[in-house]
Amino acid sequence: IIGGMGGSGISGDIAAVYFRNKTKTPVYVNKDYNLPAWVDEKTLTFIVSYSGNTEESLNMFKEASKRNSTIIGVSSNGLLERLCEERDLYHVKVPAGLQPRAALAYLLFPILCVLGKIFEIDISQEIEDTIESASILKEKNQRKIVSRENQAKQIAIRLHNKIPQIYGWGIFSPVAKRWRTQLNENSKVIAREDILPECNHNDIVGWSHDKATAKKFACILFRDKDLETSAVSKRLDFLRNLLSNVTADVIEIESIGKSELAKMVSTIYLGDFVSCYLAILRNVDPTPVEVITKLKEKLRGD
Repeated sequence: IIGGMGGSGISGDIAAVYFRNKTKTPVYVNKDYNLPAWVDEKTLTFIVSYSGNTEESLNMFKEASKRNSTIIGVSSNGLLERLCEERDLYHVKVPAGLQPRAALAYLLFPILCVLGKIFEIDISQEIEDTIESASILKEKNQRKIVSRENQAKQIAIRLHNKIPQIYGWGIFSPVAKRWRTQLNENSKVIAREDILPECNHNDIVGWSHDKATAKKFACILFRDKDLETSAVSKRLDFLRNLLSNVTADVIEIESIGKSELAKMVSTIYLGDFVSCYLAILRNVDPTPVEVITKLKEKLRGD
């Protein structure tokens, strides 16, 4: 089980999907104060909190400890690190001084490596492929690259003054969530995400009837010619055609990379660029998240 919230918790979402078809042992993600009733001394529990002080994560730690679960803490410092040290528990210390959402690689790869060892799955080649794909994407989307040659800038321009709706599927399910949360926090915009095929059983009805509201949206679909089954391709094509007729824009994004991990991480990286460029277009600072800070202060005050 991987417990964590926000920019820390997304590492669990990625790990769970990555290992879903690679092991018979389930990887469960917990984003609540409490742990499921089945967590016990036979459960390996990751508690992931970049600051080490996240309220919900610390409560998960408390419950996991009471149930004698094997605990691995992941943080830059904070109370989580101190609790692990005091109780002689495993702790992975990551570099401090970042926003949690900017520390994804530091939080994700320790989890992947530990689980890879436990499940006896060699992920070293996928990690190399991921580094290569991310490096290529970085070179093509960095600030000095002009908009006509910069995919991230082009997408940000198309999203400007629209409500982003991101659609994920398969390994791109946590990618869609990451895009949405980065647009929320960095770009300071309302954004939504949904998952295929489930959304084909409900979401599409709204688009087909509420066409006035639909015109406010720009929709993003992730595509991958290697991973799309015939059924998934048909669903994505249907959704694209439906949305093209009712929304302001539909953006299809082809993933890059040879491995599943590379495809996930590089597409996430593209979304990070997009969210920052959209923040610039909106003339907002992508770093601060004042309303989240106010909520935490309110909780501490009460």
